[in-house]
Amino acid sequence: MSAKNPLESAGASDESLLSQIRVGNGEALAVLFERYARLTRSVAVRILGDASEAEDLVQDLFLFIQRKCGIFDSSKSSARSWIVQMAYHRALDRRRYLKTRQFYTQPFSLNDAELVGKPTTESDYSAEAVFGRNGLEKLVSSLSPDQRETLRLHFFDGYTLAEVSEKLGQPLGNVRHHYYRALDKLRRELFRNDRQSAEPCAT
Repeated sequence: MSAKNPLESAGASDESLLSQIRVGNGEALAVLFERYARLTRSVAVRILGDASEAEDLVQDLFLFIQRKCGIFDSSKSSARSWIVQMAYHRALDRRRYLKTRQFYTQPFSLNDAELVGKPTTESDYSAEAVFGRNGLEKLVSSLSPDQRETLRLHFFDGYTLAEVSEKLGQPLGNVRHHYYRALDKLRRELFRNDRQSAEPCAT
């Protein structure tokens, strides 16, 4: 059995690993990959709907992190949140590209991943900025505190619902209820806006 990476053994923080990657430490990148490959792959699969494309995207994502880790700003979010948001950003861009190439034989249905709306920019990846840029500020503010926090932890910090349950100190059943009620409200509002924009203007 190979020796464990000393960076992993020392429990280096994600932020510390990004700092070390910035100065060319390849071992730090390997540790970050071990920590987040599975999570970012699940994000990519959810958005792209294709396992092979998801695998390619994860490889691309960590090459991007190696090149661009200097843009991470710890005053805006945690490293975990930034990594998850970069995964969303690149996966959504990739999905749009694949659609132009007729990769999908039928329209991609609205799913949970699409609620992040337009992809984030490299320097603007907070939950508030993403929701604000897509006209959802008022809708999100109408959610209960538990619903907002559940969505934030799940979509923007990358936690599973079981992990959200632990962080909030609430039963998993309650967290699932917050999650699905919030999604239902967001979906209904998004569809309502779509119908309104499709209606002809009165003359």
